[in-house]
Amino acid sequence: MPRGELLKKLFYSYSHGDSDAFQKAATEIIRDEESKNNRVLASALRRNLGHAKLTQGSPVSDPARDGSRRLTVLPFEKEKQLPLVETIIPERKASDLILTRSNQHLLLSLVNEFRQRDTLGAHGLRPRSRLLFCGPPGCGKTLCAEVFANEVKLPLLVASMDVLVSSLLGETATNLRKIFDYAAAQPVVLLLDEFDAIARLRDDETLNGELRRVVNSLLTLIEKFRGQGFVIAATNHERQLDPAIWRRFDEVVFFERPNRNEIIRLLNLKFRNFGRDFESSEVASELKGFSHADIERVCLNAIRRSILSGQKVVTKRRLLRSIALESRRGDIAQQHQS
Repeated sequence: MPRGELLKKLFYSYSHGDSDAFQKAATEIIRDEESKNNRVLASALRRNLGHAKLTQGSPVSDPARDGSRRLTVLPFEKEKQLPLVETIIPERKASDLILTRSNQHLLLSLVNEFRQRDTLGAHGLRPRSRLLFCGPPGCGKTLCAEVFANEVKLPLLVASMDVLVSSLLGETATNLRKIFDYAAAQPVVLLLDEFDAIARLRDDETLNGELRRVVNSLLTLIEKFRGQGFVIAATNHERQLDPAIWRRFDEVVFFERPNRNEIIRLLNLKFRNFGRDFESSEVASELKGFSHADIERVCLNAIRRSILSGQKVVTKRRLLRSIALESRRGDIAQQHQS
């Protein structure tokens, strides 16, 4: 069998949890290396394959404390066999995130509950694990989910909304159930971004009967979630959510556009590795009303232009020019949305 076909077979069998097919494909690759007289590589592959056989299915005392463990087989949708979730190993840290003091205290308390879940369990209590993130776009909801996952040392599982919402009758609710079952099977942080796509008001006249049933299923799945990790739902349109959704979450976190102090902190963060000839306080008022993502884009554009111009620092004039370009971009976007 051609090498490319063997590799496709290897990856397909792994993603679908077919251990027999995986072992067979791996063995064929090893034999192929042996036939090419690549004895050292073939021996190393055979040792690794043998170790995998020995450790496969071995128990882990507390998988929630090991963020590097292997997850179970990803859930796939029925029609096109596309994965319903994407697994991300979080890399962004708390130092990459600017939060209000109240949100910072809230999220720290949630991390502390997770780390001391055994203490809570001894008293018949569980950590808060169902979170709703609300606020305008570009204000850090998705970034916060990644940072939070990093803090609790769990993989971040991002639901693929375009795959989740199926054209087949009844399949959207089934896909949701697969995702929640998967998230409950091992400790993860499950992120349901663009949550309003599946949690709309049930009295919305644009919803058909199928989507109303999806909301009913979602309410049940969130309420009954008892996984060792977290479910985080994020939305830019909280007013479109069904009222019953709110009661299913342990905490609701609101993200807002940064105030003056947060703008200054954000500018300091973005320019920590590149020089400038101005203080953050000098330009903070020019960025009032911008989102976190807008400000990041302003800073990165100014840094790029400075580098390409052969300059080692960003001047105040260049930053103001970058702010003007971002304002123009926002005006164009607003015109097309109206």
